[in-house]
Amino acid sequence: MNAPGQMREDTELRRSLRVWMTSGSVLFLLLVLAFPLYLFVDSTRRTQALADRESALTRSGRQLWGLNCASCHGTTGEGEDAPALNSQQFLEITSDEQMHRIIAAGITGAKMPAWWNEFGGPLTDEQITAIVAYVRSWEPSAPDRPDWRSAFEGGGG
Repeated sequence: MNAPGQMREDTELRRSLRVWMTSGSVLFLLLVLAFPLYLFVDSTRRTQALADRESALTRSGRQLWGLNCASCHGTTGEGEDAPALNSQQFLEITSDEQMHRIIAAGITGAKMPAWWNEFGGPLTDEQITAIVAYVRSWEPSAPDRPDWRSAFEGGGG
């Protein structure tokens, strides 16, 4: 049999254990409920951060385009001595990755040089990504230009 002092200790231990288990369960429940709330708040912030990054890339790309690309492809990609890149046809058939590779490595046998600094050009990978973002920003209002390649086929870059 249990001594009277031991019984009191067992009762206090059970009560203490029950308080800790209840507190732990409540805390766990609060954490479980907090995660969906955080996910909702974070997804909104993440969406905004991605939009802000895209906007900054496009602004940077516009400047880089003016310095490096406009002399051949035109101020707004309309094509001068090189293909018109501001064309529905070009933008529909060319992925961002393809554009990035073309800018980075250039086009062999054409006037289009390699622009990536790893291939001897002046631009970093991030700068090329910015130019791609700027070119992609033309897509919503790009004109119908089935002849977008004509400058290239005529020997342009």
